[in-house]
Amino acid sequence: MLTVRAPATSANLGSGFDVFGAALDRPADIVRVERAPETTIEVTGSGSHFIPEDPEKNTAGAVAKALDAPARIEIDKGVRPASGLGSSAASAAGAALALNELYDRGLSREELVPVAAKGEALVSGEAHEDNVAPSLLGGFTVATGDGVTQVDADIPLVVCLPDIVVSTRDARRVVPETTSVDKVVDTVGRAATLTVGMARDDPALVGKGMEDEIVTPARAELIDGYDAVREAALNAGATGVTVSGAGPGVIAACRENTRRDVASAMLDAFDDAGIDSRAYQSRIADGAELFH
Repeated sequence: MLTVRAPATSANLGSGFDVFGAALDRPADIVRVERAPETTIEVTGSGSHFIPEDPEKNTAGAVAKALDAPARIEIDKGVRPASGLGSSAASAAGAALALNELYDRGLSREELVPVAAKGEALVSGEAHEDNVAPSLLGGFTVATGDGVTQVDADIPLVVCLPDIVVSTRDARRVVPETTSVDKVVDTVGRAATLTVGMARDDPALVGKGMEDEIVTPARAELIDGYDAVREAALNAGATGVTVSGAGPGVIAACRENTRRDVASAMLDAFDDAGIDSRAYQSRIADGAELFH
């Protein structure tokens, strides 16, 4: 049996819709695989009762099919589904790395990104790479559909996860179909700023680059208390705040010495809105780890 620890991820980061992603050092999924005549899946852990164990409906099952690698797959969910933290991507990435090794398929991690994305298509309807890329490669990633660029960034982060559910499909439905040229220009500038910030390990630039006037406002409407949580985090020292992926997770970039205060402020703000939440004091991390 092979075991993989596949990290949670945050996609979009505000200005990089469907393109940017970052691996988080916590939470993570644990995926175990062993050869079998046909694929079976067992899921335990956070929110496991929401996740189908039918291989035809599970992201890890889609990966096993794509690699022609039938296996007994056990997934211990540390990343809650419908959290905005790449839950389905963690399972897919973990399965891809493990099954590639188990069956000696010889694919690089970069080559496994589109394989893992086949699992994501079961969740969002399209094979997006913005979560599976950082879960496999680690760091900050830019996935454009014709390749992935990766940077080993080191930025302190806080992710606050409220006890509410926002489905990926619902979050995609509210994305505006049209926008103004001015907003596009502003978003391109913000995305460039964030990318430079990641390359320089500069929390101030990363936070500034998280601003977005197109997708984030629409998705924030689905998260009760978002505006108050964002304001509280900024007042506590966060350099930038945005929706993590499809939500409802909220991610803040910060400096090392403000991370604890930011986490506390976000928790208190959700509590004031009558919503239970959990905060992860995290940072940008390495990709999936394989254990024999």
